[in-house]
Amino acid sequence: MQKSPEREVTSLFGMPLAKGRWGLVVSGLIINLWLGSIYAWSVFVKPLTDYYTNELGQAVTANDILMPFSVFLAVFAITMPFTGRIIDTYGPRNVTIIGGVLTGLGWLLGSFSSSVPMLYATFGVVGGIGVGIAYSVLVAVSARWFPDRRGLAVGLTVLGVGFSAFFTANIAGWLIGAYGVMNTFTIFGVVIIVLTILLALPLKFPPPGWVPEGWTHPALIPGEEKPCEYTQSMMLKSSSFYGLWTCYFIGCLAGLMAISIAQPVGTDVGIEAGLATFLVGFFAIFNGGGRPVFGVLTDTLTPRNAALVSFFLIALASLLMWQVPIVPVYILAFAVLWGCLGGWLAIAPTTTGRYFGTGDYPRCYGFVFLAFGAGAIAGPQLAGVIKTSTGSYIGVFPYVLVLAVVGSIIAFTLMKPPKPIT
Repeated sequence: MQKSPEREVTSLFGMPLAKGRWGLVVSGLIINLWLGSIYAWSVFVKPLTDYYTNELGQAVTANDILMPFSVFLAVFAITMPFTGRIIDTYGPRNVTIIGGVLTGLGWLLGSFSSSVPMLYATFGVVGGIGVGIAYSVLVAVSARWFPDRRGLAVGLTVLGVGFSAFFTANIAGWLIGAYGVMNTFTIFGVVIIVLTILLALPLKFPPPGWVPEGWTHPALIPGEEKPCEYTQSMMLKSSSFYGLWTCYFIGCLAGLMAISIAQPVGTDVGIEAGLATFLVGFFAIFNGGGRPVFGVLTDTLTPRNAALVSFFLIALASLLMWQVPIVPVYILAFAVLWGCLGGWLAIAPTTTGRYFGTGDYPRCYGFVFLAFGAGAIAGPQLAGVIKTSTGSYIGVFPYVLVLAVVGSIIAFTLMKPPKPIT
């Protein structure tokens, strides 16, 4: 199918393009706030366990109910590399609506699940596909509209996902108490569909070759090459891709480990269980805030140096938790670890656009984003293995420290712009 012609874009939200483009960032942020509801999953674990056990008489455990979370994130990551051609054919508005509708359907169909495996197939697979489609479009829109402030724009766009748990967990908790867990699934599904359709209407890509008036690409830093326009297949042959992918994987693995064990580590160091749960929502603020912060660092310090800052902070937080596992250190260290995870969700998409261009951006970043999916699976599983072998979650942190050191070495040697296309 050929791409349908689009009318020339001359204004956005009734403003000149350079100003109106910020409205697209706001739209993407709010859509992501609801797409990121998956990160409030811990609120659903006990109510779903009680629902299937007490109301349907099925023998399920909390671990069974955690599986839809993993399925959702894995499908989310796998879907992203395959959305590029869809975006080229149907445009960012229509593809975002498709993704939002599928995400909402995942929640809606999940509300009718009569067994846990059905929940995997409905919420996990359908919802995961929907987020994988919509999320990639929103990142691509910001990356293309902001060649001058790509890190900041992408960081603000994905800020919604980082902050999502802080808002949606509280909303979900109230709805579950008032209407029950399955009705909450229905409400979330309807809200996601309606909001995505409304907020996606203005989404579009800039005209070919558009840049903000008066802006030119800054002078190259010594050792940097002129920006290139790579296709997905060309990117996969570049050592720069593998350096970025590996660093992204390590950053996500460390951060997702921290997310998966934040509450039990808090109780291990002496925090009351209720306060430890509250602190999970507090850490989500840093997860969200780390995205624009590291987006700006990527713009100003170069991607490699932003990565080195992240790995230094991860190593320092891990060292402190390993050697001084007390309450103040726990709060500081986990705020840093959650912030660095959010940071990588800005560093990686920004670096993809900076290194490989934006012509084939959705498919290129889709493959880079597989590192997040791998980290989502490996991080929590590795934390469980270490806990079993050492008897304490504190035993996780020496391993994270070593990974951060390895990540620093890889970032320094491989995380650099690819050679110009010849």
